[in-house]
Amino acid sequence: MTEQQLPSWADPAVSAADLDAQGMSRRGLLRRAGLFGAAFALGSAATPASAASSASPARPALGGADPRLAYLVGDHHVHSVYSHDAKYTFTQQARAAAKYGLDWMVFNEHSNFGHAHYGAKLEHAEILKARAANPRQLIFQGLEWYIPAAEHCTVFAAPGPHETDLLTQFELAYDGKLLGYTEGAAGAADTARNEAHAVKAIQWLAEQRRTGYVDDVLVIANHPLRLGIDSPHEMRNWRDAGRGGGNEAAGIMIGMEGAPGAQGAAIPGWRGATSIRGEYENKPSAQSWAGYPADAYLTYGGFDWATATVGGLWDAMLSEGRLFTITTNSDNHRTVFDTWKNGDWPAGQNFDNTGKLPDPVNTGTPQPGSDFWPGEFSRTHVGVTRYGYRAVMAGLRAGRVWVDHGHLLDGLEVRLKRDRDHGDGVTLGGRLRVRKGERITLNVTVTTASRVNAQGILPQLAHVDVIRGAVRGPVADRDSWQAPDTKVVQTKDVSGRKGTYTLRVPITAGDESFYVRLRGSDGKRGGTGYLGASVDPYGPIPHEPGNGDPWADTWFYSNPIFVDVVN
Repeated sequence: MTEQQLPSWADPAVSAADLDAQGMSRRGLLRRAGLFGAAFALGSAATPASAASSASPARPALGGADPRLAYLVGDHHVHSVYSHDAKYTFTQQARAAAKYGLDWMVFNEHSNFGHAHYGAKLEHAEILKARAANPRQLIFQGLEWYIPAAEHCTVFAAPGPHETDLLTQFELAYDGKLLGYTEGAAGAADTARNEAHAVKAIQWLAEQRRTGYVDDVLVIANHPLRLGIDSPHEMRNWRDAGRGGGNEAAGIMIGMEGAPGAQGAAIPGWRGATSIRGEYENKPSAQSWAGYPADAYLTYGGFDWATATVGGLWDAMLSEGRLFTITTNSDNHRTVFDTWKNGDWPAGQNFDNTGKLPDPVNTGTPQPGSDFWPGEFSRTHVGVTRYGYRAVMAGLRAGRVWVDHGHLLDGLEVRLKRDRDHGDGVTLGGRLRVRKGERITLNVTVTTASRVNAQGILPQLAHVDVIRGAVRGPVADRDSWQAPDTKVVQTKDVSGRKGTYTLRVPITAGDESFYVRLRGSDGKRGGTGYLGASVDPYGPIPHEPGNGDPWADTWFYSNPIFVDVVN
């Protein structure tokens, strides 16, 4: 990585006077970790051993009021030649992530016997070398789990002596594809077995964390509505798995992709007249959950219907008063307009007996692809107090997360506090305890984009939407996908505003507990939300098939803050 590829806040040649508050906070994290200065600028083994130690996992101290946070940018869904259907080397993906400013990334290779027996260990050796060479780039090893008769999940653990063994044991014992656990002739019997096995899988991961076999492990559902086979009750079961007795599974299955990868799938003239962003080009199948409407199989402003629908499935889960985090990522297999393709197999070799595809070769001619490089278009921002692996995982689990497309914002800081309190209040993923009728204020600090994105566009935020929903507790019908009391309650027009500014939104607590979350866009595309104008007067909408330029339809979303109302 050359010095020119560093983001401004990480570049020692950029003075502090030229950075915004977000950049300064991130630079401070690097400095405290010993990862800023001459050694980091070289980006090599010149980094002193003490710096590598300082960058190792550390849990932030979060007692009392929420601390000031820096937001680290990442992607939990990246593939390499260690997946049977991808094409880039580990090094190509890591370099691209560094170029586009990612602080952390997860290589979550597809489950496969070749991966379990060979590829996982080979990739782990590359990861260890990369961690030693550049401790500033936090690289996790993960697995894309085929949930029995459902969609995929990212599974990843904190670095440690058993991180790879955990993944391969899990893969062989619980992966739906490897076990052949698909919906078959047995019908309902297969379904019951499959759903029970998925719950056991998450409980097993929780046990490995509880016993200390690994320091931490997280699971995130990938492209949940792409095929419509992740039913609402299954998602709730995964979220709740193992929460008996010692509550050992709390925080294992933490959320879902709010927006899938493959955001370049519908660039006009690229993949065909029926293409949809995210490769959501599906119709209900015999395996799909029958309760989803036909419109659920589309993306809205590039986001999954479950997230993009105000009052929809995500809100239905939040209305139970339980955090369920959203993310976005590249799902990078094959980058749009890229000229590389996989090389040829040596005689007698295949993925099952090597665990690795042949390295790609450059053809000089654009090859089929739907994805962007990690960090090029989709970004997940995680609030941390320290620079390290466990700090990123703790931030994800706590829900200190916001996401954006097209580098729409440089920064977002959200705080909710009682008007009579001093201090900053609570932030994304947190809970505020108030009395009925008490006045509180939502402070939203926006740092606008300061440089052009990879498409040569300087993004401009047009509006910020405040979404509020009632919290009613666990639902009787675990297949419910609507939250009828969630709606957009305020829209702030911020067109033309530049730099860093704070929006102050007064809120009064009513009779019942609630949550608030944020959304916004560049304002270029929108319309009445899926559940009507009274719920969402101007939200993301589907694009015409084959005509979904992602750079012209960019949004940000934040996780919620919960407000517990007491008498």
